[in-house]
Amino acid sequence: RLRFLIGDIRDIHRLNKAFEDIDIVFHAAALKHVPVVEYNPFEAVKTNVIGSQNVIDACLHENVETAVCIGTDKAVSPLNTYGATKLLMEKLFITTSNYLNKKRHKTKFIALRYGNVLGSSGSVIPKFIDQIKKKEKLTITDLNMTRFSITMNEALDFIIESTSDGKGSEIFVPKLRAYTIRDLKNSLVDLLGNCDEKKIPIRPGEKMHEVLINEDEIRYSWEYRNKYVIFNPTKEEEEIKRTYKNIKRLTQKEQYYSGGVEKIPKDELKSMIKKSGIILN
Repeated sequence: RLRFLIGDIRDIHRLNKAFEDIDIVFHAAALKHVPVVEYNPFEAVKTNVIGSQNVIDACLHENVETAVCIGTDKAVSPLNTYGATKLLMEKLFITTSNYLNKKRHKTKFIALRYGNVLGSSGSVIPKFIDQIKKKEKLTITDLNMTRFSITMNEALDFIIESTSDGKGSEIFVPKLRAYTIRDLKNSLVDLLGNCDEKKIPIRPGEKMHEVLINEDEIRYSWEYRNKYVIFNPTKEEEEIKRTYKNIKRLTQKEQYYSGGVEKIPKDELKSMIKKSGIILN
């Protein structure tokens, strides 16, 4: 049975009604566009932070089985207001169990963290495609800039698997490859035709490379199947190994970022863009 409910996560009473008889809640509601949030910071706090606390409280009120918040790379060492609000959302979710009475509340709270889905609204690929189709100049910040790549199907698989694997209070991060803006531009030119370009400055709060685990979090991070897991620093190693079979502690010392992972070859990137259907939209 599928129902569509109109509501606002700022409204705790509406959430309580919406969560009646629900087993799993996926929390993806947020004000997301960086410049808009930067201009309207407290509105973002109301939705992304207070709204997230409302989701947590409603899950506890209705004794939901699992609550999963969908995070972003921008929450890692944030440079902008949006990233800061999403970091607070993560912290709220993964620390909720610290003060719960487990006999009264069964809810597991889990956080997921990944970058923009390939071709998602507001990301660089649809912007470049639109500029090429309109014969406008491509607005390039830095050709050496890198971005993680995750398709919609990969993101959905990651969400479902992590929801199943999670025991509570973890942050799950997928193992991903990345692409450079240079390879992305060249791939789109091959697919759609050549065009001029112009250099523009990096937007305030924008990073040269996306970071999914910073160098401080690496100390508490583990490798598990096709993903990484960041645990609470207070969690005992013996408990982690007992709970997750064949889990391995991460030995790398540097941050997990898009500049330091395997890059997608240009031909494969072209194929991914074509299969995604972004060009046809």
